[in-house]
Amino acid sequence: MNADPYMPADGGIWPQKAYKNLRFLTSPDARPIRVLCELMEPAARFAHHDVRATIVFFGSTRIVSRRQADERLAAADAADDDAAIAAARHAVAMSRYYEDARELARRLTAWARTRDDGGGRFTICSGGGPGIMEAANRGASDAGGPSVGLNISLPNEQVPNGYQTPELSFEFHYFFMRKFWFAYLARALVVFPGGFGTLDELFEVLTLAQTHKTAPRPPVLVYGSEFWNDVVDINALSDRGMIDAADRELFRSCDDVDEAFAFLTDALTAGDAGDG
Repeated sequence: MNADPYMPADGGIWPQKAYKNLRFLTSPDARPIRVLCELMEPAARFAHHDVRATIVFFGSTRIVSRRQADERLAAADAADDDAAIAAARHAVAMSRYYEDARELARRLTAWARTRDDGGGRFTICSGGGPGIMEAANRGASDAGGPSVGLNISLPNEQVPNGYQTPELSFEFHYFFMRKFWFAYLARALVVFPGGFGTLDELFEVLTLAQTHKTAPRPPVLVYGSEFWNDVVDINALSDRGMIDAADRELFRSCDDVDEAFAFLTDALTAGDAGDG
């Protein structure tokens, strides 16, 4: 006879209160409860720490800092490995995005800390992992400010970085709940070069904006026009009638930190005035 799948795994006290039964809570039957937990527990924590508005950074886990890229190149040169040298040189070239994300997050955090808007300062938010996400959390830390990390449990790549504020570090199981928290508190979004995950996040944000599901509509900054023009041809979508010409205005392209900082702070300041 099969053991009861809902009995305590350790043979503990029975009967047991349902909310203490981990075997049940981790079962398929309790999935709605787990989803609700990923909605309500972050909400309670954000409220406790007065996080009401975020500036969200998206981007690749694979882009490393300039120091790390230089170390890889030195190791490849020492090994006289042509393939490794080519890969390391590419990492060096891409590392500018890590450094730019870090600096932009630092400036935005320093700017936010000078504001007295009564509504909680803007808080940097990332996916909590390595690469561009690390750079964003690191930049906020450089400025002495808090930052959010919306981590996700994955078999590869997603290891929480050490720069997010521990009290604002989350671990999600469900992608759609993680995406909800990316969007719900976002007052601006910055999208650096990335792969499938970044593309998914970018197009979900653009779809929400296109369909007026965000109110007010947050500014979306796409950083690195050379990369994005190679990867995504938005004009082709418009030319072929797949989107309206006006949809091309749902985001702004940018290539340097000064321009990005000016655009975002102007947009966020205007957004505050409009909300009032």
